[in-house]
Amino acid sequence: MKSKKIVLFLTVVTSLLSLYYLSFTFVDYRVQRQAEQQAMDQQGKVDFDRSQAYLMEIWEKPVSNLFGFSYTYEEVKERALKLGLDLQGGMHVTMEISPAELVQALASYNTDPLFLGALEWAQMEQEQGAQMPFSKLFVGAYKKLVPEGDLTDIFVASANQARYYDFSDEEGVVKAIDQEVANALDRSLTILRARLDTFGASQPSVQQLPGTGRIHIELPGVTNPIRVRKLLQGVAQLRFWEVAEPNEYGPQLEAVDRLLLKEEQCALEKTFSQEITKEEKEKRMPQQSLMRRLSKYPFPHGLAYSSEDMAKIANILRRKEVRSLMPKQVVWMWEKKEQTLSDGTQVFNLCPIKQSREKKPLLEGDIITRASQALENGKPVVSMQMNSDGARLWKHITANNIGKRIAITLDDRVYSAPVVNQEIPNGNSQISGNFTIEEAQDLASILQTGSLPAPLKIVEEAIVGPSLGKIAQNQGIIATVVGLGLVLVFMMFYYARGGMVANFALLFNLLFILGILAQIDATLTLPGIAGLVLTIGMSIDANVLIFERIREELAKKVHIKEAIYRGYEKSYSSIIDSNITTFLTGAILYYLGQGQIRGFAIVLMIGIVSSVFSSCFITRLFFSYFTDKYRHPNFTFSYGGIPSLFKNIQFDFIKNRYRFYAFSLSFIAVGACCFCKNGGLALGVDFAGGRSYFVHFSQPIDSSLLKAGLSDKFGETVEVRTYGANNVMQITTSHLSNENASSSDQEVRNKLITALRDLTKTEPQGPHVSPQKETFYIASSNKVGATVATDVQRSAKSSILLALCGIFLYVALRFRKWGFGLAAVSALIHDALAVIAGFCIARTLGISYEVNEVFLAAMLTIMGYSINDTVVIFDRIREKLVKATMETTVINGSIQETLSRTLITSFTTLLVVVVLFLFGGEALRGFSFALLLGIMFGTYSSICIAAPLLVDFSSSSTKLKKQQG
Repeated sequence: MKSKKIVLFLTVVTSLLSLYYLSFTFVDYRVQRQAEQQAMDQQGKVDFDRSQAYLMEIWEKPVSNLFGFSYTYEEVKERALKLGLDLQGGMHVTMEISPAELVQALASYNTDPLFLGALEWAQMEQEQGAQMPFSKLFVGAYKKLVPEGDLTDIFVASANQARYYDFSDEEGVVKAIDQEVANALDRSLTILRARLDTFGASQPSVQQLPGTGRIHIELPGVTNPIRVRKLLQGVAQLRFWEVAEPNEYGPQLEAVDRLLLKEEQCALEKTFSQEITKEEKEKRMPQQSLMRRLSKYPFPHGLAYSSEDMAKIANILRRKEVRSLMPKQVVWMWEKKEQTLSDGTQVFNLCPIKQSREKKPLLEGDIITRASQALENGKPVVSMQMNSDGARLWKHITANNIGKRIAITLDDRVYSAPVVNQEIPNGNSQISGNFTIEEAQDLASILQTGSLPAPLKIVEEAIVGPSLGKIAQNQGIIATVVGLGLVLVFMMFYYARGGMVANFALLFNLLFILGILAQIDATLTLPGIAGLVLTIGMSIDANVLIFERIREELAKKVHIKEAIYRGYEKSYSSIIDSNITTFLTGAILYYLGQGQIRGFAIVLMIGIVSSVFSSCFITRLFFSYFTDKYRHPNFTFSYGGIPSLFKNIQFDFIKNRYRFYAFSLSFIAVGACCFCKNGGLALGVDFAGGRSYFVHFSQPIDSSLLKAGLSDKFGETVEVRTYGANNVMQITTSHLSNENASSSDQEVRNKLITALRDLTKTEPQGPHVSPQKETFYIASSNKVGATVATDVQRSAKSSILLALCGIFLYVALRFRKWGFGLAAVSALIHDALAVIAGFCIARTLGISYEVNEVFLAAMLTIMGYSINDTVVIFDRIREKLVKATMETTVINGSIQETLSRTLITSFTTLLVVVVLFLFGGEALRGFSFALLLGIMFGTYSSICIAAPLLVDFSSSSTKLKKQQG
């Protein structure tokens, strides 16, 4: 009686808490619908930027009143069930700190070429996915370059005395570098959070990925990724420099011009034939160097070039012979913003910066105490206030440079270079640079929060359009509702009134899962919804076990109350064992996974705990109520002769085991042949690295022709596949996959747009524009750097190996025979190979699904599901071994007795997976296809592989009596 009260108390409390937290989710949904109504035009289209602006406007206003308490939208959002970016649109980036600059700072910017060479080598190794920390990579590289050298001499400098680091040996150097990297990460996290607080995104998430030197950022609702990249990657090295006068560099530029002109003329003369006349040669010879010809300003007093010529000029200025002719105190920096000339040409000015002998600026940005966006003559500017030391220095600098220009630079780009008209005594100053209001706000935010301690590069990035997020939401809801409906109907049809009780418990289960997700501040992603749908199918597994046991007892003419009692008591062992092994795979996924995979793992683990509670305890609470109240309760667990479909099957599974082995080996062998023919699996960017784009065309496109054309344009294989509809293509390329700069991202994107325009004769347009004929737009994109891809591959291998080892140990210890563990793991390896073979065969038949991180989640889920079935059979074998030795009849009988439960559970799970495959959307198609294969092969292997293997793996000491014939 006491235990019933505890179950009732927990059920009531958990239900009320779940309803309380989910109420905020409903309020959030209502407010977002209002935002969409506010941002909807007459044609019914939603402007997502206006919708986001409306939400930010009411961010701190009350939107809900619950039990007399008023809640602002910010408070509602904090308590509501959070949706992942794949369900609401937005942007996520993973950033990695660059330790090379930190090491250079530790070494007081030592210019030793061997030191710099070791740094470059270590950085290259890190980008290629080396496992060792950067500190050890650097020390190892230096020892290779200078075997007898003493690295400590480079770091022992007066500038480092204040850091309190011990550089007496190499171990001290490694510890110092590791500590600097850790400090830089902590500082970067603080700065990035401060910058994003003023950005305007609701609930931005900034966190360090455990065990890595990376920072993961999620920005829901963001529609301007270019602005985000600039805000996040700006190191914010604000400096003030004196601008060199033309007479300080003009003669040297003339000398450079003569050098370049002579080189061009000599190179051109070598191409002339001997028959050409002297007059013709002079006519064809250039009269000006490339540097002078491309300049849009009078050379040499002004240098300005178009954007496409900037790289050429930068390469010229980097040449050793050119630098030797230039004044040592003058360096060249590009202006940040383009200037428009009178003829409409847009150019970037090249500014001559005058450095001191120590190469130090006039003033550093650390003297800024406050920065804000302001208006000057109606134009946005950034207003700055300096501290007392900065104000004193600025007064002195401006007094000594009246009539001269001072350049204000940020990250070596010139934002403005005004002429000093008078002394500035109070430390107030402004940066003007033809800004937009947003650009001025972002720059002020960067200056206010301070400089990043080291550059951060984006190694992974995903942009999901809000329209795609909305589609994914709808597909997830449809899949959940349809899957739930099918399971409810089946349970009620197959188990009669007992099934109705199980359905009631299943609804409680869903309420608990969603409520707990909201309470623990978890994020529901598209794979998380897949986990929810899968949990619906798997959650009735415990009830199937219990109900099948009850049926067995009822068949023995046991009283209904006693049959229910025995059914539960005999099922607990199997339920606990099977769910522990599945929970183990979920824990491994959570520990080694990231982002969406963690979301899936959380739903899976919560679902397992909640399912066991609702299936075992809530249902028993209902049964106990009726059996205690009524002497002969009218409970039924079947209709008609339906149970006979799976009963009394006399097939000898043990005798035919070698046929099963042969079939499995044949199928895997066919898959291996297809694997070789296809050149492997269709790896997604998660595993292979690169960039993936989802492109919507207004007209249907032939993916094979587009693949051939893009591969030709890019000069390498480009993967193109239809994504749900024949006018939507997923395009994946590894072009510049090792480059993490924003310029590389834009270069690949521009190249893709140009190639698509040429190949399809269509024009690009925005996603929110009404589609016209012959147009396309990039709905979303995904980028994964080489280091991240390497880590994902390593994580995938570790996850599978760890799952296999954990399951082997648990099963072997739980059943006290190593043969049980070995048979279980062998069946799991069979399942994994069979699924991979199925993917390879499908690809050969023209059905290609991407193998990515979500596929890894599917594989581990398959392992958890398959071992679930296997453990139930093993548990029945163990039960029989109490009274008999391990005979083939015992194993065969156990398979036959549990066959009904195994097939019914597989059927219900297949129901929801088929629903997921049909209605879950293209993003989950590969995931659900893997589950379809996995459930079928997992059920098959539990019956036909794992249990029969016990015969072959039994030790010689086991008394195994082979059945004759």
